[in-house]
Amino acid sequence: MVKPRTRLILKEIKQVLDHVDEKQAIDFINVILSARRIVVCGAGRVGIATSAFGMRLSQLGLSAFSIGDSNVPSIGKRDVLLTASGSGETQTIIDITSRAKQNEVKIALITASPKSRLAQMADCILILNSPTKYSDHKSIETKQPMTALNEQCLWIFYDSLVLELMEIMGETSQSMWARHSTLE
Repeated sequence: MVKPRTRLILKEIKQVLDHVDEKQAIDFINVILSARRIVVCGAGRVGIATSAFGMRLSQLGLSAFSIGDSNVPSIGKRDVLLTASGSGETQTIIDITSRAKQNEVKIALITASPKSRLAQMADCILILNSPTKYSDHKSIETKQPMTALNEQCLWIFYDSLVLELMEIMGETSQSMWARHSTLE
């Protein structure tokens, strides 16, 4: 009963991730590597995955923060707001992104909606072609509830970025453990 459902989920994830544009992924990595500071944000389950990615960026030795943390610094020209929104229409994220744009922050966005309001503000866009609450993705069908497929793909994609960044930066799991919290 559970194994067939797991296979179904993995098949759906593969269908989405196989269509990620490699150039968009490279551009996304370059934006991350060129940033003085990175602030990540998202809402709901997307926000949880994005905050986890921010943590990994810190463990890689990058200066990364998550919206909502009390220690988010002021950001400006040499910094990046890395945001994710499947619909690209999440109002709280639009408000944060607008504020970042006013401060000349570069905007990197992962979305399924390249014509959304957030996409119009982004300097760097990566498209994850998966269903969102507003989308009509006929090419991607999912049996999963709500936007689960989008969130799963986002998490796995972030982990793929971490592996690529590790290679580029000469980091290892061991070197990253040295930056892991010792307060757990």
